Amino acid sequence: MLATMVRVRLRSRSLVQIRRVAPVPFDTPEPAVSRIYREVERDFGVLAPPVALHAASPATTAAVWLMLRETLVAPGAADRADKEAVADGISRSNSCPYCVTMHGAMLDALGAGAGSVRVRDWAETNAIRGAAVADELPFREEAAPELVATAVLMHYLNRMVNVFLGEAPLPPKAPVQALKVVTPVLNWLQRSADRDAVTPGTSMDLLPRAPLPADMAWTAGNPVLIDAFSRAAAAIDRVGEQALPADVRELVLTRLKAWDGTPPGISRAWVEEAVGVLAPDDRAAGRLALLTAFASYQIDDAVVDAYRATADGQDARLIEATAWASLSAAREAASWMITKK
Repeated sequence: MLATMVRVRLRSRSLVQIRRVAPVPFDTPEPAVSRIYREVERDFGVLAPPVALHAASPATTAAVWLMLRETLVAPGAADRADKEAVADGISRSNSCPYCVTMHGAMLDALGAGAGSVRVRDWAETNAIRGAAVADELPFREEAAPELVATAVLMHYLNRMVNVFLGEAPLPPKAPVQALKVVTPVLNWLQRSADRDAVTPGTSMDLLPRAPLPADMAWTAGNPVLIDAFSRAAAAIDRVGEQALPADVRELVLTRLKAWDGTPPGISRAWVEEAVGVLAPDDRAAGRLALLTAFASYQIDDAVVDAYRATADGQDARLIEATAWASLSAAREAASWMITKK
């Protein structure tokens, strides 16, 4: 009862953290988003801003929820602490202070030991292509699909969070000292959710079935992950086609194939050179997509406003464009993660 009361009081504070798009209220009449909001509170423990920021695009919100639910929420072969360790390690590699704060604190709250620290180090190291193979991987082979899935989720969410949330899980203008109060409450709410009662796969009907992309072969042996990630990938590919011109998507995918996971640095000269091959009318979209994929922390209001001018100002298109670029980068990063000796 107490947890339910706290969740209700935190709803508006969760939504007010969202920037650059209008938050969608909890009592929205949009049926899919309304259902997802309630499922997130019930299963995850709190209405998470990284999910709620997508709500202008119901299909994208559903895709994110399926990926989150079947990794960090539903029970499986991997320990919860190891999943949080992966989330922390990937967030560190992507310079996402919001996610580092949340997942680092949850890892501490779970009392993670040396084993989870090794998993975190494995995740952070494997964020770079060509990472050295450890003498012994710090997890059981059957846990590998869930841990890679968690890495994909976090590579995706880190980028979206950097664009649409602040640096800390706090309302605007709240003092950073408030984290000492807020973070333990959020951790308590998440731990209060009865995750052992969460049945894997029960939210799949939010999106239609889809074939598994070849680059997601790491899901092998886990039917729930195969189903969730194939549906989510197809949904985000569909909305990406609506939000970004074909030449922009081709440019992003081509550059991702040559990417090694390292950030491009503080200068944005690289992106100006890259969009030079695009038609002038497509350069704003190209700039947004490339920055999202490779340096989400470099996106500012000018980049967003320039894209909005080409997309009729729609929040949904902005979410869909950045979602496509974020998942494309996450899928590429998963392709080089080492899961076997």
